[in-house]
Amino acid sequence: MAQPAPRPAAPVALRPAAPDVPSAAAAPRTTAPAPRQAAPRSAAPARKAPPARAAEAGRGHPKRPRTAARGRSREDVGWVKAHGGSGATSLVEVLGGVDLGARWPEPARGEPYRIVLVGRTSAAGLRAVSQALGALKDGKAPQGLELLAVVLLADAPGRLPLSLLRRIRVLRSVARVHRVPWIPAWRTGDHPKYVPRQLVTLSKLVGGELYGEGAVS
Repeated sequence: MAQPAPRPAAPVALRPAAPDVPSAAAAPRTTAPAPRQAAPRSAAPARKAPPARAAEAGRGHPKRPRTAARGRSREDVGWVKAHGGSGATSLVEVLGGVDLGARWPEPARGEPYRIVLVGRTSAAGLRAVSQALGALKDGKAPQGLELLAVVLLADAPGRLPLSLLRRIRVLRSVARVHRVPWIPAWRTGDHPKYVPRQLVTLSKLVGGELYGEGAVS
C-alpha cells in the first residue's frame, strides 16, 4: 500500500538576531560627575591683638612717685591746722599724710581717724590750739577721732619767752606735744637741706616717710 507523501514543513520565520546586550551586572556603571567643590577660601590673616593699655599693663611707663598726700585713706594720718599759717602743709610735704585744713575729718566717710593738731608757738597760735583741744574734749568733733599729738612749730628763731613756755606746759598736761624748731627754708618755700631730729622723732610717731636732702642734724 502506497504511503502518502510527507507534507512539506511549514517555513519557519527567522528573527534577526538581537544584538548582544550586556547584562545589567556586566554593564559598566556610569558614575555621576562629582559636584564641584567651592574653592577653599584663603585664610584671613590673623588679627594682631591690640597692645595692652598702659593703665592695664602697667609696663613701659615709670611709676609716679608717691606724693606727700597719699589719698584719703582712713589709715593715713590727718593733719589739722588750729589756725592759718600753722605750717601743717609743710609737715605734710615732709612726712606724708592728708592735709585736712582747718577742719576735723569724718571717719564715717572714710577719712583718717588718726589726727595731729598743728599750731605755732606764738600767743595767738597757742590760744587756737587750746581752743581746738577744748572742742575735741567737749565732743564737738566727729566721733572716733584719735589724737596722736599736738605739733607746735616755732613762729620765729630763738628761744621762747617764759610766758609762752608756761602755756606750752599747760598743753602738755592734756595732750602729747612735739615742738619743731624754726626752719628757714620753709619761709622761702624750699625744702630743708638738713632735717632736724625733732622731725625724725615725729616721723616715727606718725609712721611717715621722712623727706630730706641732707644729713639729720
